[in-house]
Amino acid sequence: MKIKLTSVMVRDQEEALQFYTKVLGFIKKTEVPMGEHKWLTVVSPEAPDEVELVLEPLGFAPAATFQKALYEAGIPWTAFNVEDIEAEYKRMLELGVTFSMPPTQMGPVTIAVFDDTCGNNIQLMQL
Repeated sequence: MKIKLTSVMVRDQEEALQFYTKVLGFIKKTEVPMGEHKWLTVVSPEAPDEVELVLEPLGFAPAATFQKALYEAGIPWTAFNVEDIEAEYKRMLELGVTFSMPPTQMGPVTIAVFDDTCGNNIQLMQL
């Protein structure tokens, strides 16, 4: 058994697509119109046939409440692994990304937390 899909809730799918592709460097894998929203996924260019990240629209009120509560508590929705967290942090700062936590060593992992502009805190991690 393998994980094929995971998701992040977003307020606006187009805004999310722009951020996740132009800032984070993912590539669009799937875009299927489904009425008001779409089935929209992005993947890592390093592993385009592996796990897809669904940019899930906030179409369900309890989901929006949950997203807001996580954000306000400073809890990341998900985490992305990077090879060089310091370089990624500097690159993203230059693109205007807001970090609530700069790279910080925590035991065997270094983490940083940023705002994805779509309602989520996202964690970067380097093992």
